[in-house]
Amino acid sequence: MRPNESFVGQPVRSLQTMLRVIAENDELQPSVIPDGIYGPQTVTAVSTFQRRNGLPVTGVTDLQTWEQIVAVYETALIQVGPVAPLEIILDPGQVIRQGEENPNIYLVQAILTVLSQTYGSISAPAVTGVLDVPTANALTEFQLLSLLPATGELDRQTWYHLARQYPMATIPKNQQIS
Repeated sequence: MRPNESFVGQPVRSLQTMLRVIAENDELQPSVIPDGIYGPQTVTAVSTFQRRNGLPVTGVTDLQTWEQIVAVYETALIQVGPVAPLEIILDPGQVIRQGEENPNIYLVQAILTVLSQTYGSISAPAVTGVLDVPTANALTEFQLLSLLPATGELDRQTWYHLARQYPMATIPKNQQIS
């Protein structure tokens, strides 16, 4: 819920959006609808924010208040916004083959373990950081299920599919769509 580019030149709407995100993370902070109008709801939200953050309570967003709102917003955004994606770095054309050691293999082995526990159709390798025979076998099983070339190696295409399957495998069973 980060103020998007359409809010450039719209400081009131940006302020309201930040206050709304802060309110999602703090039940004592009143929420405000980002309508671009500095009306009574915004004054109340700003006044409450100022009071709770040791600022002079004026209901007016001066520079000190703005900077404090931005600081609290950035922290709140971590709590209520989407989690930052984890991207591994494989050079174009890089392939990690059986017998090779690579820090990214720890992640691959952990993902394969979760996929194994969730779906049961993939063997769970030990987490060693080495693309050993059990990891190559699990990768091959995953590649076959994903209609990829069954090489047992880690390439960018295999990582792409692993990274997309992992979030679905971590959804609690009571929240999965049947």
